[in-house]
Amino acid sequence: MLLEGKSAVIYGGGGAVGGAVARAFAAQGARVYLAGRTLASLETVAGGIRSAGGTAHTSRVDALDEKAVDDHADFVAADAGSLDVYFNLISHGDVQGTPLAEMSLEDFERPVVTAVRTMFLTSRAAARHMIRQGSGVILMFGGYGDPLPRLGGLQVAFGALESLRRSLACELGPHGIRVVTLQTGGIPEVLPETFAGREAITAGIVGRTMLGRAATLADVGNVAAFAASEHARTITASAINITCGSVVD
Repeated sequence: MLLEGKSAVIYGGGGAVGGAVARAFAAQGARVYLAGRTLASLETVAGGIRSAGGTAHTSRVDALDEKAVDDHADFVAADAGSLDVYFNLISHGDVQGTPLAEMSLEDFERPVVTAVRTMFLTSRAAARHMIRQGSGVILMFGGYGDPLPRLGGLQVAFGALESLRRSLACELGPHGIRVVTLQTGGIPEVLPETFAGREAITAGIVGRTMLGRAATLADVGNVAAFAASEHARTITASAINITCGSVVD
């Protein structure tokens, strides 16, 4: 298995993407630590992993709280004996559908501030342990691609994360730590079935691809497991393109 004996922390592990990644990691042998604000959703994902024979732990952690993040990293490192993979997948509170010219400052800056703050805190907490052990993988999710209208501060936030990824990779590479982004063009499965614009948004995502389909949650999990494994040991300071061709590198 790709991640046998590894410990993997997933912030936002109770969400759609976080849960898919957690299940993929566990299926590849990782001991999964799910963290987030809502314990019930974390336990739902963890219960499915345990039922399938995997190992999953849950913790209520605010990924914007400096002390809580540091304490959780210390706990995982002590409990597992190492801290091998860190993936922050919390939501950024972005507002979509409103033109920038009509958007409030609060709605615009929220995803930018949230994304940068949480990614810095969780990456720093992970890096301190990974530097001591001389290895580790920090994963990011999103990528910004070509500009699209009415996404508010979302793509600006992704752009800031890409800049942070480059800086982290540069500083942490000499310590054996890799930093990689999974670049997505949109995952239609995360849209609620009751959402009125679901079909139109899905058609828009698929219509921009070269393959005529969008990435699924299972695709994200599988690529994340590969990126976190030794099979990807030469990949850092880079984005893995899982847009099905909607973004051309």
